[in-house]
Amino acid sequence: MSEHEDTYDPYATGRVRPGKALKPGAEESEPQINGIAAAQLRSIVERIERLEEEKKAIADDIKAVYGEAKANGYDTKTLRKVVALRKKDANEREEEEAILELYKNALGMV
Repeated sequence: MSEHEDTYDPYATGRVRPGKALKPGAEESEPQINGIAAAQLRSIVERIERLEEEKKAIADDIKAVYGEAKANGYDTKTLRKVVALRKKDANEREEEEAILELYKNALGMV
């Protein structure tokens, strides 16, 4: 076998590499278009599309909750800041607050 013969690499989703010969009777399991496994690519794209739909649905739900909060008299801009602050750990919040105070002092805003 020469080193330039095509090989089947099962870990490369059906791609053929130079170096080893295909096993007799070994056929690629899915159609290849310009070296791309079409079924695998389609599956990936469809999964991304489903996740994007879920992300939009969740964003719509969050928007509805902010609308409910606003209807109950809460300031949504402040709520968004509170949610962002809760995502950070205490040390990170304290550091940001200290820097903010420093800047406000430097600008005579306190």
